[in-house]
Amino acid sequence: MDGYMQSGQLHGSNHCKDFSMVHNQRHIVNTIRMIDDIIEENSLLKHKFYRMWSDGQLDRDALVGYSKEYYQMVKAVPIFMESILSRSTFNDTLNANMQEEYDHIPLWEDFAVGLGTDRDELVSHEGREETHRAVDAMHGLMDRYHEGAAAMYALEKEIPKISVTKMDGLEKFYGIDDDNTIRYFVQHAEADVRHAAEWREILKSGSEHDALIYSAQASMDAQNLLLDGCLAYCDNN
Repeated sequence: MDGYMQSGQLHGSNHCKDFSMVHNQRHIVNTIRMIDDIIEENSLLKHKFYRMWSDGQLDRDALVGYSKEYYQMVKAVPIFMESILSRSTFNDTLNANMQEEYDHIPLWEDFAVGLGTDRDELVSHEGREETHRAVDAMHGLMDRYHEGAAAMYALEKEIPKISVTKMDGLEKFYGIDDDNTIRYFVQHAEADVRHAAEWREILKSGSEHDALIYSAQASMDAQNLLLDGCLAYCDNN
């Protein structure tokens, strides 16, 4: 009798665990779907600055100004990753991705110089208020592992599509297609497909629905804020 009861209790316990696991899996799938919706709804490709880029409405001064502002984010991304890595067990893939991001900094510098930006001026540029607020907001999202992953997923998921759109606009409207100037976008069109997929895998082990949603939304808000500042370089914003 006791053995029968113990067997029944064990079976019931396993059933509860299985149900809980399925429930959690469905919950995180729904969370990731909601994050994807947030990224789409707040897409940077919908921002006025990027729409002007795609329509050839930006002059060189606006592009140069953008190159100096976004440079601040490019330099910060590997630091974001350092913060996330410090909150997890060592991850070979994320560590390699972080090194890629450090390697991309000089590629952005080549892009800026190709537009006509003075390299010394680029390196010494401190950024507009909106840029500082955007980068600081992103830094603040890296304090916890999964929340940081959600912020980075929101940052990197769209970059492949954005990179292709930028290259198309640069060639069509500004006659810029030399390898040295566009290499940053060529590499990100490929690398961030991998990076976004890796962040997505990390999110699958997350459990704090509200915190992940908040982090993704805050990431998109910060990215759009940086572009708000770039409109100051446009004649008719």
